[in-house]
Amino acid sequence: MINRFSVKPLSDSTITLSSVASNKLRPDLIITNCDILSVYTDRILKNKEVWISSGRIACIKDNGDSTKVFDKNLNIYDAKGGLIGPGLIDPHMHIESSMMTGCAYSEPALLNGTTTIFCDSHEIGNVCDTEGIEWMLEDCRLAPLSIFLTIPSTIPATNDTIETAGGDLTAYKVGNIFDKWPEAVALGEKMDFVSVCDSNERSHKIISESLKRNKPISGHMFGREFVAAYSSSGITDTHESEDKDLTSDLLDSGLWIFLRGGNPSTPWNSLPQAIKAITEMGASNKRVCVCTDDRDADDLHFFGLDWVVRESIKSGITPESSWSMGSLHPAQRYNIDQDYGALGGGRRADIVLLNENYEVQNTWLGGELVVEDKKITNLLERQLETGRYKYPSKAYKTIKIPKDYKLLPPLPEFPVTINTIKTELPGIVTKHHKIKIDKEFSNWSDVLNEYNLTHIAVIERYGKTSEIAHGFIKDFNLKSGAVGSSVGHDAHNIIIAGTNENDMSIALNEIYKSQGCVVIVDNSEIISKVDLPIAGLLSDKRANIVAEETRNFKKYWDEYKCAIPYMGFNLLPLSVIPEFRITNKGLVDVNKMKIIPLFE
Repeated sequence: MINRFSVKPLSDSTITLSSVASNKLRPDLIITNCDILSVYTDRILKNKEVWISSGRIACIKDNGDSTKVFDKNLNIYDAKGGLIGPGLIDPHMHIESSMMTGCAYSEPALLNGTTTIFCDSHEIGNVCDTEGIEWMLEDCRLAPLSIFLTIPSTIPATNDTIETAGGDLTAYKVGNIFDKWPEAVALGEKMDFVSVCDSNERSHKIISESLKRNKPISGHMFGREFVAAYSSSGITDTHESEDKDLTSDLLDSGLWIFLRGGNPSTPWNSLPQAIKAITEMGASNKRVCVCTDDRDADDLHFFGLDWVVRESIKSGITPESSWSMGSLHPAQRYNIDQDYGALGGGRRADIVLLNENYEVQNTWLGGELVVEDKKITNLLERQLETGRYKYPSKAYKTIKIPKDYKLLPPLPEFPVTINTIKTELPGIVTKHHKIKIDKEFSNWSDVLNEYNLTHIAVIERYGKTSEIAHGFIKDFNLKSGAVGSSVGHDAHNIIIAGTNENDMSIALNEIYKSQGCVVIVDNSEIISKVDLPIAGLLSDKRANIVAEETRNFKKYWDEYKCAIPYMGFNLLPLSVIPEFRITNKGLVDVNKMKIIPLFE
């Protein structure tokens, strides 16, 4: 079984490694005829070979040294003059966003040269509390990848007057996870930045549990006005830096920055603007990493962390420095650079072979070849097919819906003002848009057509309150049918948008029947769907299957002219992103953390 635990600790390997490095012991594997991308010095070392033993790098020698020292019975891999670099480390991501399990996620990650990830599993935590997080950890322990946990810090994202979640991760529970699970190495993104800056006791108790154990604390914030209070609270990184000025402020205040790169057609591509703090404003990149944050299964294959590194190169950072931001810098940020992040003596043999365009050709994980010529090897195929974690039956039974429900609000008395949600593409911020209606309408259909509105409803899914909140999206552009999702961040209540109640109801019932999915319905027919039966978040299929299903779903989503990408649609209930959202409790003014009525 290939995973993080298949390589012995360095403390158990020093005699072997030093014996190999001093020519006393034959290496297990030698990668010859290669150039080395040294992220320690940001330069290329020419004509080298890498000696590997016990899954670790024993040393880097001049090309041909091995045949001078040992007989010809050596295990040699000829890199044919290619460039060898360290495997990439993703410092901030969410496995659940891929809609795959941790084991399944490993395949596209390794194809992209990513050998280590830091996962914030706040999605399954919001649904299933500590139990769900521990399912994910068990899953990740079997994955052919090095996976660390940044413990979800904000479950629920807001208090129970704003939304209803399945989980409630208290400071006490956070401390227990740190103490029980060695792969829990940091606190995940502290999303309730307004509460942190307002000195909320619950928020700071969770921070305190992390600081007591000397754990790094990850962040999530918007707005330059919050920088001082946020950085003084013990938080030391953020990936939500959308522009150069905020990035510069955060770097000067002592935070690490994770430059988030993503599919340019989605809101997850803030790198081009944020990186200008370096390329235009002269900031150093010594506390800068790159990350993916959220990727669906389709985008992960085409916009992996290697793609983000190449985008950094395109933005003006040298290739060597860009690769450092994707390998050594994340390792340093999480204090694991003794083992990870570079090609140095004693480090894990997590290695990639690159072409002249910095595209990954081969990947070695702990010295085992898992990707060759851009295809997974038989070794990896066997593990992905037979060695995956099986989630318990309880994980497949997490969605409840009210027996009686109405997905549309009653027509109000006119004249009236409607508070609506308006998106501001390409970002993920939404605006509060008021529409004053002076004339009479006899049905909602005419209102929608007149003002380019779409119904939206958020349905509490845990059987706690059976609440349904109604609202409208301005300029969503859906002209017929309905779309629905069980992935309504972060409490993961069900979110349905549509032009009529019948199709919206069919979407809701399909989500319940499947125990989780994203779905498009039109004229009473299911047009496209991706099943997510594990906690209403994850598929239990292999990565290529989930990617194909997701690709087809996005094709239909685009055909229905939805203005927001479907992953952005899933964020509409995320009540910690400015400025106007909707949860199962109603419309939320995020800046004031206050419920706003639909009609005035």
